[in-house]
Amino acid sequence: MRRPALSFTVGLLIMLPALVAQPPGPPRGPTTAKRAAPFDPTGYWVAQITEDWRYRISAAPKGDAGGIPVNAAGRRAAAAWDPDKDAAAGEACKAYGAGGVLRLPGRLHIAWEGDDMLRMETDSGSQTRWLSFGQPRGKAGDWQGVSIASWDRPRPAIAGFQLGGSGGAGGSLKVVTTQARPGYLARNGIPYGANASFVEYYDLFEVPGGDTLLVASVEVTDPDYLTTPYWYSVHFKKQADGSGWSPRQCSAK
Repeated sequence: MRRPALSFTVGLLIMLPALVAQPPGPPRGPTTAKRAAPFDPTGYWVAQITEDWRYRISAAPKGDAGGIPVNAAGRRAAAAWDPDKDAAAGEACKAYGAGGVLRLPGRLHIAWEGDDMLRMETDSGSQTRWLSFGQPRGKAGDWQGVSIASWDRPRPAIAGFQLGGSGGAGGSLKVVTTQARPGYLARNGIPYGANASFVEYYDLFEVPGGDTLLVASVEVTDPDYLTTPYWYSVHFKKQADGSGWSPRQCSAK
């Protein structure tokens, strides 16, 4: 009664070497940043002003640095802040550069520009930053500087949230920005200099039964105006479409 099963087993053992020896399938194309993305950062996102409201909705009083660790040179520069002078000098976008624009009220629009570059636009100040996974596209001395992007950090296990897309290595979008034009970390003239660098980690949170959030955690290092690195985080809620998108020019006040 066991002969059919025995015959099947023997046949399978005979066929196994041939199955193992089968040539692999066609080679896959080169891995691009878009293909390797652990989550989708594209779409329209609106800032959620749930922290530091006083410093983000309107300019704080002159000289009020809040929690920003400015050094003596930074305090002197902040005390000399004059928005009318900035406007007259064509410097109205100082608060909308790489160091400050994420903290302003408004929206982001993120889209792929090819397979190895993301375009991140802000309606506040009508700014555009190019997040390059390969050859940089940003220009030194521009408000948004030169940004190099990579997929970085594994997804931590946080109960109730999904961070960094599908999990595994590469759970965050890391962006390192340098060579930006000097600007302001806050709208009341708290400065950063030409040697400042900005390291950002963007993570995606899927709130159960609710919103999709994009959280940016930022480290600012500036040997000219800061005593220590400055850390902050901001978050944006995904929008269904671009109906609220409203580009507007920089304002010095």
